[in-house]
Amino acid sequence: MRIGVLALQGAFREHIVVLESLGVRATAVRLPSQLAELNGLVIPGGESTAIAKLMVAYGFYEPIRQHHAAGLAVWGTCAGAILVANEILDAVPGQESLSLMDIGVRRNAFGRQVDSFEADLDFAHIEGGTFRGVFIRAPWIETFGPGVEPLASHDGRVVAAKQGDLLATAFHPELTGDPRVHRYFVEQVVGSR
Repeated sequence: MRIGVLALQGAFREHIVVLESLGVRATAVRLPSQLAELNGLVIPGGESTAIAKLMVAYGFYEPIRQHHAAGLAVWGTCAGAILVANEILDAVPGQESLSLMDIGVRRNAFGRQVDSFEADLDFAHIEGGTFRGVFIRAPWIETFGPGVEPLASHDGRVVAAKQGDLLATAFHPELTGDPRVHRYFVEQVVGSR
């Protein structure tokens, strides 16, 4: 199994370290041609408008869509969750999503950088107690279609969801030292293909 992490901007190195700790072959993805050798792709947190601009500049939008249609599992964390959504609520003018997952995600929903926080989450299908979520200028999942399974919430807002071979988390599991959400992606999302 080989998992790529989109390495244009944001917390991509941290995802690679966690995936490798699970015995997964993880690689930084900087060009669309690298998608062909992958079973899964993580679109990391960072700044969603910056990542989107770089995805346009490097020609990632259509290749990601095509590879997903051909079996590539995709996980978006924080900014990545915004980018995998069908709808970006409070999008900046011209901001495009990948329109992969039947969710509407609100940018910066929990507030600005100074409002960042950590919270214990009950994450469905993950054993071992609560998962400590790190929320940095975090979005939330505001709308979701009938095929989407909410997996975790905070203050009544959905912050993690799964739809088939797609996963979205509004928080940063790669910053916790706890590999359980990465293991869930590898085993239950990528592994379901």
